[in-house]
Amino acid sequence: MLQFIIRRTVGAAVTLFLIGAATFFLFVAAPSDYASLSCGKDCSPQRLEDIREALGLNLPLAQQFWDFMSGIVVGRDFPGEHCPAPCLGQSFYSSDLVWDTIKDRFPLTLSLTVGATVVFLVLGLGAGMLAAFRRGSPVDKVATGASMVLSSFQIYFLGPIALMIFVYGTGIMEDPKYVPLTEDPVGWLVGLSIPMVVMATIFTAQYTRMARSSLIEQLAEDHVRTARAKGMSQRYVFFRYAWRGSLIPIVTILGIDLSSLLGGAVVTELTFSLQGIGRLAVDGAVHKDLPLTMGVMLVGAFAILILNILTDIAYAWIDPRVRLS
Repeated sequence: MLQFIIRRTVGAAVTLFLIGAATFFLFVAAPSDYASLSCGKDCSPQRLEDIREALGLNLPLAQQFWDFMSGIVVGRDFPGEHCPAPCLGQSFYSSDLVWDTIKDRFPLTLSLTVGATVVFLVLGLGAGMLAAFRRGSPVDKVATGASMVLSSFQIYFLGPIALMIFVYGTGIMEDPKYVPLTEDPVGWLVGLSIPMVVMATIFTAQYTRMARSSLIEQLAEDHVRTARAKGMSQRYVFFRYAWRGSLIPIVTILGIDLSSLLGGAVVTELTFSLQGIGRLAVDGAVHKDLPLTMGVMLVGAFAILILNILTDIAYAWIDPRVRLS
């Protein structure tokens, strides 16, 4: 298992380097001028030249690339300020260090992603397991029908409806807001409960159908039928043999869906006026803040790579044959 994890980690490091290189050259090739964006509209030629020198834009392209990549590892210096590692640059719009800005916003996006994942895994897998266990019963039909209806909804549709019902209509809940988990766990959960559930709704429907079909397929396998023939109870066979085998396709899709959740955070944060990484990416694009946009892309890529490694580890734990591939 250790060698399997090392191989995946080395592969992720190489991938992250390639993404960083591609991101740098993509923005360098952009028609916008870094110095002009940082200087603003009323900018004198001398001021423009000073900014070019401060940002290192007068250096050869290879040197600029080295400064950018090495800054992530060891940090770099800007006029009047040292940017410690991991240094992702300095914002053109606010002059703040990009990493500090992302670090302040990331806990909200992480909270939404983790919370929504827990909700749709518990509800989706639970409903799918119950539907498979009671196949053909009214419970199965209700779970399957509800999943088909919920899967057609979108965040930008469910979000305003949830706000209208639970916040502005009945007043049961307050406007969604972020409170750090370490400061107030109850406030953290209450403040993000509506966005979490809205994000999880679509995935709950998907995982209900997936868990049901995967479990039904596993229950028809030869080793499961053999266990039944030996006189083992239906419940024991279900949890001991069928359940673990059904997790293999679910874990595979989960790694992809976690990446989709990070993308869905953009819509969720805009819908509920939350200041997370998604909102930060939009602000960077609106203000043409290239260092901020590059930083968000790299952090997002790093998060997705970490999620993929964790998915591979979970997959290898469920199916040991993967470790030999």
